[in-house]
Amino acid sequence: MTNNKNFLQRNRATITYSISLAFLLFFLKWLELRFIIFTNSFEVYAGLIAVLFTGLGIWLALKLSEPKVETRVVEKEVYVAKGENFVRNNSLISQLDISKRELEILNLMAQGHSNEEIASEIFVSLSTVKTHNQNLFAKLDVKRRTQAIEKAKRLSLIP
Repeated sequence: MTNNKNFLQRNRATITYSISLAFLLFFLKWLELRFIIFTNSFEVYAGLIAVLFTGLGIWLALKLSEPKVETRVVEKEVYVAKGENFVRNNSLISQLDISKRELEILNLMAQGHSNEEIASEIFVSLSTVKTHNQNLFAKLDVKRRTQAIEKAKRLSLIP
């Protein structure tokens, strides 16, 4: 049901244009049946049809070329005073199902270590670190390391 609604909303201009073309074709056939076309010159009707199609084409082009809204994510650094006592949010860690190894990798990421440095420090392969990174990104619902670090700090997962 919602698929049909989405389809209709996305293609409203095309459907409207198609219906108007069908109506115009029906109208012209009706005129032909009534012999009105034979009593007037062909150039007048062709000119009217050209003006109508030009207007419909301009309208459709304006509808299809509306500017798209672009969302940009602005990242900023959050500084924590050194004198503050950090309290880890263990209930959220268990709720997000973050493992001890993923939390360790998240701490090392926050310290500025690269994936290679993390792999050599905790004695695992680079692909394992990348797998843990992807798991963390999915659990924190982020796309980049900086976003993961900022969100983890905001949620009190890391100091």
